[in-house]
Amino acid sequence: MNPSAHIEAVYAAVCRRNPGENEFHQAVGEVLHTLAPALQAHPEYVESFIADRLCEPERQLIFRVPWVDDAGRVQVNRGFRVEFSSALGPYKGGLRFHPSVDLGIVKFLGFEQIFKNALTGLAIGGGKGGSDFDPKGRSDGEVMRFCQAFMTELYRHLGEHTDVPAGDIGVGGREIGYLFGQYKRITNRFEAGVLTGKGVSWGGSHARTEATGYGAVYFAQEMLATRADGFDGRKVVVSGSGNVAVYAIEKVHALGGSVVACSDSSGYVVDEDGIDLELLKTVKEARRARLSAYAEARPTARFSERGSVFDVPCDVALPCATQNELHAPDAAALVKNGVRAVAEGANMPCTPEAVEIFREAGILFGPGKAANAGGVATSALEMQQNASRDVWTFEQTEQRLAAVMQRVHDQCRATADAYGGAPDDYVLGANIAGFLRVAQAMTAQGVV
Repeated sequence: MNPSAHIEAVYAAVCRRNPGENEFHQAVGEVLHTLAPALQAHPEYVESFIADRLCEPERQLIFRVPWVDDAGRVQVNRGFRVEFSSALGPYKGGLRFHPSVDLGIVKFLGFEQIFKNALTGLAIGGGKGGSDFDPKGRSDGEVMRFCQAFMTELYRHLGEHTDVPAGDIGVGGREIGYLFGQYKRITNRFEAGVLTGKGVSWGGSHARTEATGYGAVYFAQEMLATRADGFDGRKVVVSGSGNVAVYAIEKVHALGGSVVACSDSSGYVVDEDGIDLELLKTVKEARRARLSAYAEARPTARFSERGSVFDVPCDVALPCATQNELHAPDAAALVKNGVRAVAEGANMPCTPEAVEIFREAGILFGPGKAANAGGVATSALEMQQNASRDVWTFEQTEQRLAAVMQRVHDQCRATADAYGGAPDDYVLGANIAGFLRVAQAMTAQGVV
């Protein structure tokens, strides 16, 4: 079958078999529609239906999570775990606790995770999970009881050689601790490698908290270096103000750049003197307040509820909040204002229309499956440390992270050149490089 016709047939089947899961359709389409050169070069992958098999998760779990709130009322949430691909290693991917979580969101994230994890070069497969539980406004006791109820069902599907979750939106160190404690209680095993993102004092890795944000900046730095450019003296805009955004800001400042704007769900703040990172951490991590509180405490800053953070002129943009946050008008505004590079710190934050605008304008664009691979890469490094009962220093781990991100960048660039003659097309390079690694493993392992 002609590769293009094969791709369209696979995509049509995905849309038909997964109705209403728009984010999943988007993620699958974004990958499939770049694979023609790879399938042309490897017709055996068409004959063995590798793309068809990749688009169907190995296992999809949906379960009830009943728990009791502080008022003694029974609450019921829905839990998910999609174990997408184990061709390269145990399923690996975060848990997201947010009201927007449904099966389609989890499948989109899990599908992206297959290729992201493959690009790291480490032995990890792809999976994702979560719940429509919202930890915002809940007490520690309520969060603990929810996590315990969630793990009471999920634990039977996990294991350091089977499925290793981590954190994501709404799941930080507190939640990982409660989840791990319940896993240990049920199984009677201190199986450190079954969850990553743990506290450093009980099996976690230095630099894991910083890894996704740092990694996105490292990837952007590598892209800029191909044009003899860098962060020094450059203005940067970061969307979001959570974990990924905070540490992206930190690393940009360390490399000589100035982050002049960031955002949250209520609006965005502009600080031409550069975001005060300690104040931002106090507002968002200690006080759990809105960004308007940052502007109230910082005379040089202004807060806006209108417009977009991407309206702020910058040299580099790092969307680090959530999926589909950067639309075509935002991309057009960034291009008009002279942006040089965009690297996705979040999962699929740019819509397909926005990505096309960047590519047509010749803007360096790092897709999330490559640019934000630092988080899962450091999770895999945490698994290595757990397996050897070892603890690395922050500096050792960060050096490994930087090396992984450089390798991911170079692999994307080389693959884009080899299959498209366009080394700057990181979308093409990331998709094909990730696909080929997984396809090779799937072919070797037979029809399973």
